[in-house]
Amino acid sequence: MIPENALKRKYEMLAAHLDERSMRLCLGADAACIGHSGVSAVARAAGVSRTTVHAGMKVLREKESSNVDEAKTRIRKPGGGRKAKKDKDAKLLSDLEKLLDPVTRGDLESPLRWTSKSTTKLAEELQKQGHQVSQTTVWRLLDEMGYSMQSNRKSREGTDHPDRNAQFEYIGKAVSDFLSRGQPVISVDTKKKELVGAYKNNGKEWQKKRCPVEVNMHDFVDLDFGKAIPYGVYDVVRNEGWVSVGVTHDTSEFAVATIRRWWFKMGQIAYPDARELLVTADGGCSNGWRVRLWKRELQKLADDLSITIHVRHFPPGTSKWNKIEHRMFCHITENWRARPLKCIMTIVNLIGNTLTKGGLTIQSEVDKVFNPTGKKVADEEVNALAITRCGFRGEWNYCVAPKVNSRR
Repeated sequence: MIPENALKRKYEMLAAHLDERSMRLCLGADAACIGHSGVSAVARAAGVSRTTVHAGMKVLREKESSNVDEAKTRIRKPGGGRKAKKDKDAKLLSDLEKLLDPVTRGDLESPLRWTSKSTTKLAEELQKQGHQVSQTTVWRLLDEMGYSMQSNRKSREGTDHPDRNAQFEYIGKAVSDFLSRGQPVISVDTKKKELVGAYKNNGKEWQKKRCPVEVNMHDFVDLDFGKAIPYGVYDVVRNEGWVSVGVTHDTSEFAVATIRRWWFKMGQIAYPDARELLVTADGGCSNGWRVRLWKRELQKLADDLSITIHVRHFPPGTSKWNKIEHRMFCHITENWRARPLKCIMTIVNLIGNTLTKGGLTIQSEVDKVFNPTGKKVADEEVNALAITRCGFRGEWNYCVAPKVNSRR
């Protein structure tokens, strides 16, 4: 099959030498030779409608059957044919743009401001305004105006906090300091909750032709299986991770319990002489800087491990900068693409078998502990915490010192 850019170049070269009918025959012949999808490819390359290509193919077929009507072979004079709608209707394009983008165009009362802007609805509304257009014409006009069907793109992180960059620099300096002293640095976060059962999972995987994995039609939560809550700990230094898969609620107790598991399963083996631990986390959810329960549980962990826990929270709206997101969670999602997460152990096994060329390894276990929501931490408990705020943005940057001086 000839590439479309080569076809386009061909038609540009022939345009000055062929009349309308000859060009139509040329287009029809190329489409017939290409076969499947040839009409669309030729129409795009030549910048004409599919109808024009089909007309050329029809003439060729009639010639082959010797049923050509001489009247149909007449060549129109230059400028012949119907005038384009946009040339006959001066307000057509401006009215169409108002329907497409009513706020920018100042038309706050546009009838299509709060509805989907399909070509059918656009054509119907233009007809109500007195324009004689069809859905096909609207489609062609949109293409000429540079419009196309597009989905949303995730690119906005919300309003920038005034101390956003300064906090990034503060986190960066803390990480560099810990790395230079051989102290552990971890990134923590909760991955998206996952439905457990025979549900559709995004992505594609190799399967026998016409033998896709069958899943449920609807994504209603299965009361027997519920949802899985993966909370992860990523070791920035060693490129290793730990994921506890919870089955109840994403609470601060669950979050700190996961850090505790990571320490006893992996951390203390890798850092036997550690006296400090740096934790980078988002600013919300179970590990949020406003959450009292998070700080109380960190105090318990610091006491149990006899190490000082330093915490650095990312500014609001910047959760994707947390290293665990693009160093670990993204690879887990890639590993289980198109695989129904039929049970908790399926999730655990897929997480535990996630590997990368960069050497990432992950361990995972189920956390079946019931973590109730709604727990309150009294002011007296908060005041008793051994927390020291840093000089810069103390609500985001603080350390929790142990109340005991020896390891248990």
